[in-house]
Amino acid sequence: MIPEFGHLALILGAVLALLGSVIPLIGFAKKDPHLIRYAWRLSYGAFVSISLSLFLLAYGFAVDDFSVSYIAAHSNSHLPMFFKIAAVWGGHEGSLLFWLFSLVCWSVAIAFVHRHHHQNYISRVLTVLAMLSAAFALFTLLASNPFERLLIVPAEGRDLNPMLQDVGLIFHPPMLYLGYVGFSGVFAFAVAALTMKDINLPWAKWSRPWTLAAWVMLTGGISLGSWWAYYELGWGGWWFWDPVENASLLPWLTGTALLHSLIASEKRKVLLNWSFLLAIFTFCLSLLGTFVVRSGVLTSVHAFAVDPTRGLVLLAILVVALFVALTLYSMRSHQIPIVKLESFISREVLLLAGNSMFAVTTLMVLLGTFYPMIFQALNLGNISVGAPYFNALFAPLCLLIFVFMGLAPLSRWKQTSSSVLKKMVVQLGLLSCGIGSVVFFLLGAEGGFITLLALSMAVWIALTGFKSVFISKGKFSLRQYAMVVAHLGVAVTVVGAALESVYSYETSVKMGPGSVVQLRDLQVEYVDTELLVGPNYTSEKAVIHVTSQQKKSVLIQPERRHYSVRTMNMSEPGIAWGWLGDMYITLGEKLSRHEYAVRIQYKAFVRWLWVGSLLMMLGGLMAVLSLVKNKRRLAVRQEGELSFAANEH
Repeated sequence: MIPEFGHLALILGAVLALLGSVIPLIGFAKKDPHLIRYAWRLSYGAFVSISLSLFLLAYGFAVDDFSVSYIAAHSNSHLPMFFKIAAVWGGHEGSLLFWLFSLVCWSVAIAFVHRHHHQNYISRVLTVLAMLSAAFALFTLLASNPFERLLIVPAEGRDLNPMLQDVGLIFHPPMLYLGYVGFSGVFAFAVAALTMKDINLPWAKWSRPWTLAAWVMLTGGISLGSWWAYYELGWGGWWFWDPVENASLLPWLTGTALLHSLIASEKRKVLLNWSFLLAIFTFCLSLLGTFVVRSGVLTSVHAFAVDPTRGLVLLAILVVALFVALTLYSMRSHQIPIVKLESFISREVLLLAGNSMFAVTTLMVLLGTFYPMIFQALNLGNISVGAPYFNALFAPLCLLIFVFMGLAPLSRWKQTSSSVLKKMVVQLGLLSCGIGSVVFFLLGAEGGFITLLALSMAVWIALTGFKSVFISKGKFSLRQYAMVVAHLGVAVTVVGAALESVYSYETSVKMGPGSVVQLRDLQVEYVDTELLVGPNYTSEKAVIHVTSQQKKSVLIQPERRHYSVRTMNMSEPGIAWGWLGDMYITLGEKLSRHEYAVRIQYKAFVRWLWVGSLLMMLGGLMAVLSLVKNKRRLAVRQEGELSFAANEH
């Protein structure tokens, strides 16, 4: 009966979401505040129901209830418990239920935080979120129900896809979904503002913390995805320009632009049109990412489903959301105030230039990702757009973005002294080139001008961030430090990406016990092969010693696993990590009784990529904390003023 209770909870959640999108609308029409207040109660109710549904599905995985079709297809009694729980979102139906759960989580968080704040406006925000929740709840129930029963119950489940039997699966999809869905909050704030009689309310200020939180989650999800691809898939790379990878990058690019646009809209009431449009398109790009993963229109190792019918429904939700939002924007755009820029040398203009470059970069990635599909849909044949296209265009666009990243913190709102800015740019530019050149030659001067330029740009981003703190006349704030940490994270990531592509090297050889291979200054000795039995697989594990010229030796143990239920072979690379680079060894096909195809790689500075991502996330969290502290400080101040006024009265 547990699956039936889960199904019932899902139905109840869908009903409550539908009511949450209808009853407040009736309240708005009748100007009945009692009906409008139901937006909060129904948001809480939908959250409880959907959470219960997800919990009961997880319980079904935990107790091996193979009478449920979804559980039988993605679990096995021998699967470790933490992978059973992760399998809840390891397939299409469960991942969509978790997507819905993420949406009601954001809804209830917004409802709780803003429970006493501008109720006429926030109720509209909750109504928009309820409409989205209702759409996805109905889609889950009618087309992707995870609680469907099997008429004939199998004795054993089919097991989780071996590629997904990894600790990365436990954290990567939830963070990615929370990031994707988190932008529904700023979408709802923008759409609700467009329905208000007074469109000039400070929606940008109210939505900033939610946008930051979603951006942090999406950054974490993308980083975990690249880390998972690096150490689980066995190819040694961290970004392949895969369609699903690109689908997550698109809302990250526009979300980053949105963050900076909201700052300008809050501080100076400028770029409001940019903020509205970026809020709309960022969430719609998140929906597009969901469509790509679950429709099968693009082939990817990350894709969950290949059912075009489901994809069409998701595409319909995307089209309706985009159409309604853009229609509202076109109807009200003439009422959005336009503040005249006072000078071309100001932070507003530099943020506008940076956002323009983010928009161009997004369009470039979007075109490269979907052009092959459009080309094929028009019966023009098959065409492939791969890494050469993206690398050739993405790198120079990023360099332009980095220039504005450095200039904006050095400038001031309204107007900046051209002589002062020019002096700082020249000083920091020369210093960046000098430090970048020193590092470049110390590392061996490989990679040419592009590597030198990337190192100099990384130094430029870091130096301008630190300089912005010192030119603030001693008024240090957590917000400023958050910006510095986030920009420093970008700089570290740039260093990692640039150096990993230039200073890495590899070889592929045939090895067995007793074999020794020399790779530059490294001696690789294959010692032995061990046979192991795992919980749901058997494994051949190589024992390999790698010795450097300094006689430092590390033990690396790559595996080749066989999953009997899925009848799949998986290579688990052996990695010895270090701050300057990783030794990365993959055990490939068995070539003879004792010998294997072995791929030996040295991945230079690859860890810097994820350290940079962590710094970006830390900067985002610090910014959220600064906004929360400012809000509390303002609330205490207002409470004190009201108390003083009451005493005076």
